[in-house]
Amino acid sequence: MKIYNTMSKEKEEFIPIEEGKIRMYVCGPTVYNLIHIGNARPMIVFDTFRRFMEYKGYDVCYVSNYTDVDDKIIKAATEEGVDCPTVTKRYISEVEKDMQDLNIEKATAHPKATEEIGGMIALIDTLVQKGFAYPVDGTVYYDTSAFPTYGKLSHKNMDELRSGLRELKVSGEEEKKSPTDFVLWKPKKMGEPYWNSPWSEGRPGWHTECCVMAPKYCGGQLDIHAGGEDLIFPHHENEIAQYEAAHGERFAHYWMHNAFINIDNKKMSKSLGNFFTVRDVTAEFDPMVLRFYMLSAHYRSPLNFSKELMQSAKASLDRILHAIWHLEDLYPRLKKEQCSKEEEEILKKAEGFVATFSEKMEDDLNTADAITQIFELVRLSNASAGEDSSQNFVEKMKNSIVTLMQVLGIRTEKKEEELDDSLEEKVTELIQKRTEAKKNKDFAEADHIRDQLLEMGIALKDTRNGVEWQKI
Repeated sequence: MKIYNTMSKEKEEFIPIEEGKIRMYVCGPTVYNLIHIGNARPMIVFDTFRRFMEYKGYDVCYVSNYTDVDDKIIKAATEEGVDCPTVTKRYISEVEKDMQDLNIEKATAHPKATEEIGGMIALIDTLVQKGFAYPVDGTVYYDTSAFPTYGKLSHKNMDELRSGLRELKVSGEEEKKSPTDFVLWKPKKMGEPYWNSPWSEGRPGWHTECCVMAPKYCGGQLDIHAGGEDLIFPHHENEIAQYEAAHGERFAHYWMHNAFINIDNKKMSKSLGNFFTVRDVTAEFDPMVLRFYMLSAHYRSPLNFSKELMQSAKASLDRILHAIWHLEDLYPRLKKEQCSKEEEEILKKAEGFVATFSEKMEDDLNTADAITQIFELVRLSNASAGEDSSQNFVEKMKNSIVTLMQVLGIRTEKKEEELDDSLEEKVTELIQKRTEAKKNKDFAEADHIRDQLLEMGIALKDTRNGVEWQKI
């Protein structure tokens, strides 16, 4: 397995700290509102990474947090006239609903920031004692100049950054030694939640929570730390500075970051009116379509979102699902016998596509090219599985497709839905065209129409009384 490491800016061979095991931490959402599709991308991407590594035999400890104390949460609570726990409890529940819809596996642990304040205070105190942090009137700042490698993840020139930030006078931060120093602990303001600490009644800065929760719930140093690319600087950079200064070892061996989502080629923004929650999208499309769409591009490539592209993703996913359902429909009607020699040869070809799927996934989680191999399986299945096939063959073909879809986290169960009038009309029209083609002895066209109907999830049966059809 090769992983693009943000730290080295290169693909590196993945070597776990402990053989056969992976310690992985993914930054979770700040729970003050419904999650948007930008939040969903790292959830889907790294859940897929986890599924694949488990498919390859690894024991994965997968931890993702909830930030449940934050300025945005406090603002939302104030506007509603409720306390912060009321807001965070509600939206953690909503996040869990969306994650279930998107088929995101439950993490090994989902720690909440408010439950780990004691550990954060202990870490900050260690940093103060070691000379990496300094208190000023109840606020504690991290001294970035005391950490010589600060900026190594984001590859920023700190001298240039500090020089630029000096021009930006931030009220209330005049006491900082350097413009790049960041807050570890801040005193409370009127009406804000707070905790007791050696420096003041207050709360930790955002950058401190993950470098406390990650080692606690993952069991120490991380194999992989992941999240959206917007977290590289300053969040992950600041996590590294704190953890490594306190513990004297690397925080994580590999850093993985997914790219942004654009809406119709523009950055997603509430001010532009192109902001979509997961709930907005899944009201119109099945959640599995959204998941499939997210995986149709490489995770490090920017992803453009539009209704038209979602419709295209739906059509592609339907093609795969209809192939699976066709095999399921065939199975009970077939003879219970072993595969023929010809079927065995076809299955060997199928095994080649499965192997290539793994090769693509092992190349820095190249889901886009991996999905291509699933379509190859679908084409092979559609061309080879029929009424004369053996049960054994059909079952193996179906299982090969379903297994790879499970690795991608995409449900393949059939939903019982009635055909709408427009679809029924389309089916009737195509059957008539097929009947006409057979009368004209244009059997290639007739077969083409049958295949077209199969892709729509419609199976035909020629009887003495005419053509019968059913949804599969």
